[in-house]
Amino acid sequence: MSLAQSLESLRKVNLSELDANNLGSWPGPVKVIAGALLLIGVLALGYNFHLKDLQADLERRSAEEVTLKQQFETKAFQAANLEAYRQQMVEMEQSFGALLRQLPGDTEVPGLLEDITRTGLGSGLEFEEIKLLPEVTQQFYIELPIQIRVVGAYHDLATFVSGAASLPRIVTLHDFEIKPVAKDGETKLSMSILAKTYRYNDKGLQK
Repeated sequence: MSLAQSLESLRKVNLSELDANNLGSWPGPVKVIAGALLLIGVLALGYNFHLKDLQADLERRSAEEVTLKQQFETKAFQAANLEAYRQQMVEMEQSFGALLRQLPGDTEVPGLLEDITRTGLGSGLEFEEIKLLPEVTQQFYIELPIQIRVVGAYHDLATFVSGAASLPRIVTLHDFEIKPVAKDGETKLSMSILAKTYRYNDKGLQK
């Protein structure tokens, strides 16, 4: 049957007369069209219910592959330089230990108190309090807190803070508190400050 004859036979078909329970009686061209539509429907459903999931899984695995490659490159680089890292760690530990050993011992504390007192008096301040507080032990060093309270003018306080921070021994300043006070008929400033110095903890390093 030619294409023209097939088209002519399709025009004569009354769809309402087709028996869905007897597909074999349908005209040949109708069977072809119905089969093509059925095939398209099956392919569409197959894509939606199966191929779509496969595509999503493929994209997920592709992303995982990129991540794994990056991790592999990083670990390969670390493995190639592991010995160099170990050597650097040894050198850092040795340098750290050498720096810790440069921290002073207990015998230098009285000298530090004298230096702080001299710095404050040289700045024109009056000391109301300077005392050692209980030590705070860390793993590699021991903190030696010193509570200080002085009275003076603003610029004298600034000079004292700058001088204390510049002492040869390591001194850090914390917990500033400044408030006005009446002193000898004048209004001055009272500054409370916590100074911390440090000494080497040889027991902590040996652990």
